[in-house]
Amino acid sequence: MIQTKVPINVRYAETDQMGIVYHGNYLAWFEVARTRMFKEVGLSYKRIEADGYHLPVLEAAMKYLRPALYDDDLIVVARLDEKPVLRIKINYEVYRGDTLLVTGATVHAFVDRDGRPVRPPPYVAEKMNEIFS
Repeated sequence: MIQTKVPINVRYAETDQMGIVYHGNYLAWFEVARTRMFKEVGLSYKRIEADGYHLPVLEAAMKYLRPALYDDDLIVVARLDEKPVLRIKINYEVYRGDTLLVTGATVHAFVDRDGRPVRPPPYVAEKMNEIFS
């Protein structure tokens, strides 16, 4: 398992007229946590893309349990529970203190510059084998 936690402070611009975080902002926060998680294990999205690979989102899901509000201090948790082979599923949780607000998941696949599905670069596969051995 790989996991990271990222602090987020809700900005006014991220809320709607009711002062509640607009639902689409969670996907941006998921991206921040996902990118940090990969970077913490030595896998840089920037390098992966420079090497001609991309990781588009194939699926995204969220379940809203409680609203996040303007100026809340949140923790976004990103977790990779299973060794990826062709697809990568990342799970997310958003907390305000000990209160779980949102759960979610994204599914990604490696594609080449032309958008064709490909196996991950060897260094990504090696890192995943190392982590999940």
